[in-house]
Amino acid sequence: MFKRTATQAWRFRRLHSHISHTAQAARARPAQSVVIASCAAATAGLLWYSFGTTIHNDAIITPKPEDTHKSVQEAPTSSTGITEGDGSICAVVWGSNQYDVINPNEPGVQRVQYPVNASWLKDVALRDLRLHERHAACVDARGDVYQWGEGFFGSNSTSKSEPQGPKLTLRGHNIIQLQLTESRIYALSASGKIYVIAANAEQQKMPSSKPLPVSTTSWWGPWIWGAQGDAIDFTEIAPKQKLGRGEQFVSISAGSNHLLALTSSGRTMLGLRKFDIPAAPNSTDVASSPRIPVELVPRAVADSFATASPFSRSAASAVPSSTSTNIDGIDDQHIRFSDALFEIPSLKGIKVSQIAAGDRTSFVMTDSGRVLGWGANEFGQIGLGGNMTLDTIILPTEVILSRNVPGSVRTRCIDISAGGDLTCFVAERTDGESLVYADLLTCGNGQWGGLGNNLYSNAQGNPVRAKNVSGLREYNEDSRTMSPILPHAISVSPTGHVLLTLDTQAHGGPGGLGRDLVAWGTNHDYQLGTGKRSSLAVPTTLERPEGGRFILGQRKALVRDLSGNIWKKKVGVEQCAVAGYGNSIIYWKIK
Repeated sequence: MFKRTATQAWRFRRLHSHISHTAQAARARPAQSVVIASCAAATAGLLWYSFGTTIHNDAIITPKPEDTHKSVQEAPTSSTGITEGDGSICAVVWGSNQYDVINPNEPGVQRVQYPVNASWLKDVALRDLRLHERHAACVDARGDVYQWGEGFFGSNSTSKSEPQGPKLTLRGHNIIQLQLTESRIYALSASGKIYVIAANAEQQKMPSSKPLPVSTTSWWGPWIWGAQGDAIDFTEIAPKQKLGRGEQFVSISAGSNHLLALTSSGRTMLGLRKFDIPAAPNSTDVASSPRIPVELVPRAVADSFATASPFSRSAASAVPSSTSTNIDGIDDQHIRFSDALFEIPSLKGIKVSQIAAGDRTSFVMTDSGRVLGWGANEFGQIGLGGNMTLDTIILPTEVILSRNVPGSVRTRCIDISAGGDLTCFVAERTDGESLVYADLLTCGNGQWGGLGNNLYSNAQGNPVRAKNVSGLREYNEDSRTMSPILPHAISVSPTGHVLLTLDTQAHGGPGGLGRDLVAWGTNHDYQLGTGKRSSLAVPTTLERPEGGRFILGQRKALVRDLSGNIWKKKVGVEQCAVAGYGNSIIYWKIK
């Protein structure tokens, strides 16, 4: 009996416990229902937004209300470089127009998303065109220099909504080549003289007490030295060493703070190695001021522990000065600051056929196809290999381009292009048995894909082979054999993108349409012309927005100067691509 009573008590206890848990669950169910309903509503809203609104990785950033005038120009009607109405030649532009460099006629357009024809260079073919970050310059068919951009006119000169086209600044010198820096423009004439003018219009004004240059006293009069008779301040850069008989400068290349010059006999000269500057920077007659010779010491020599930790570097008092004379207070942006060229001592006796300058690097190519480089090397941009850990190379050092090929393959360099911290070498390969081919080798800072090897690497000391543009061949109509496809021109932007023109027309016969344009690298400002902002780590053939490959052509056309006057008719011209600071332009160049 006691056993039965205990069993019934246990059953009543379980029943009571079950009723208690059921009551607690019933009381908790409304709170749980609210939480579940809230989660369901949030999930449904997220799914509706995800499927209803597509967010692209390269979506255009919506401008702020105060920046509505800085619009983005999108799909164009044509990007062939030929106007649709009368078939005249014109330029093609895309990328950043923040400083009115690629399209000065439309200052309200901050970026051009796709390649589009630019009417401001209609019927104009140029000898040369160069882009800097805030200013630009070109040489028209008559050899006159024109400048434009916010850096030239100044941001406060007029309203930003008013277009300011190219302005004539230097004429009468038969200029054939230009090189730009932040504060100067170097101009090489057909007679082999190198002139330098300020990049800013305000700094080009002649001092009131300064007479005109000696060369302006001829019967031509001073009106040839500027637009509308306004004389501008300019100077000629002359070598300290006397040139040989019949020797003259034939090529120039400028970095951010230095200038390389090549003579017709193969001698290489450098600017900004040694300064010879005015002693009184505030003097109105700069030409007659006394000169101060200043010898610069490389930073790597002046302070070899500059990048080391505070525990291993020398004391501040023990660090030698980088200059032999104190030049504080002297304007180093003046056109007469270092207005002389000096022959590089270690290159004496070496015949050079090409020069190239990056932002802080220098390269020369000998007539035998060997390459020497020196300068900054933090990203391996000189190409001395992965084992080279020096940040600065103070002497010309040979760049080996045959590390990744068998020893039986003969390699020689045929072209060098440099910009910013990126360097490109075109190497011709042959082993004596198979056909000749060419490789594009790149080194330096490839953080945004500028190396072209399908990798994003911020340092590459060993030159690597760029994909899609190396080892190409085509059928030669004349020899009926396979011939290598060589790069016709390479333009490396200081901001990290590359435009390469393949010479696909050299052996294509009479049916060839033109040369293919290939682009890769950074694309933050639509400078690759793809309409997107995603960078490309592999060279990619550029396509026109209206369809088809982007092919650079050549033709005969009527050519005007930038003043609107007809220069000649039926002039042979070809399209040339230039990579600028976050932008690109294709202009017609006189052959």
